[in-house]
Amino acid sequence: MKNLFALLAIAGLVMFAAPAAVTAQEEATTELVADSVALEADTAAVDSMAVDTMASALDTAVPAAEPVETREVLSFHQTVKKYFIEGGATFMAFVLICLILGLALSIERIIYLNMATTNTGKLIGGIEEALGKGVDAAKEVCRNTRGPVASIFYQGLDRSSGSYEEVAKAIEDYGSVEMSKLERGLSWISLFIALAPMLGFMGTVIGMISAFDKIAEANTINASIVAGGIKVALITTVSGLIVAIILQIFYNYILSKIDSIVLDMEEASMDLVDLLYKRNLEGK
Repeated sequence: MKNLFALLAIAGLVMFAAPAAVTAQEEATTELVADSVALEADTAAVDSMAVDTMASALDTAVPAAEPVETREVLSFHQTVKKYFIEGGATFMAFVLICLILGLALSIERIIYLNMATTNTGKLIGGIEEALGKGVDAAKEVCRNTRGPVASIFYQGLDRSSGSYEEVAKAIEDYGSVEMSKLERGLSWISLFIALAPMLGFMGTVIGMISAFDKIAEANTINASIVAGGIKVALITTVSGLIVAIILQIFYNYILSKIDSIVLDMEEASMDLVDLLYKRNLEGK
């Protein structure tokens, strides 16, 4: 009987101890899971903080790209038109007229001088060969040759029957006439060279007067007030100087071309006088 009660007591203890053990095990498992979840949460928070720190560092190290300002690129023709309008139509029109007329005269002189250039050596050889047939044949050679040198030779041959002094005087006089023809129009080109910068300086003075008038009206000194007048003054000045420089280049080229033609005329005239003098000495 005692053994039966002992067995019953042991069975009761086992029955009561098993749920407690299971409950304790479940509580331990729950605590373990909670600790794992808390650890994962802490790890995620640390990772998030690290990512935010890295992003902040990158933002600090690499500044944001500033927007690029785009400017319209004007062509040469558009730029000239823009400054012509801004410089004032009144004075810029006069400067433009000086440029157009000066270029027209310069181009006309260049064409004329190029047509007046003659191969004097070939002309002298043709005249010397034609003199063997007579003076009229030599005159015909001069008539068929263009240029001032041929015209001078024609006048010298026309007086070949006279003395040495008469032939030389005729060639010298007619040479002065041809030289005047070569220099025709140069005075107008020089006028436009002097007039263009003077018009530009006049525009400068008027632009400065306009700027000071605006200052007097505003009763204060401000860069935005005087900028327009000063800009007009500078544009007109630059335009006048550019026109003068362009025309001066053409003018100097024309002068050098005239000097070259005149030098050929003088040398060829001396050769013709000597040729006629030798022919007179030979009695032909």
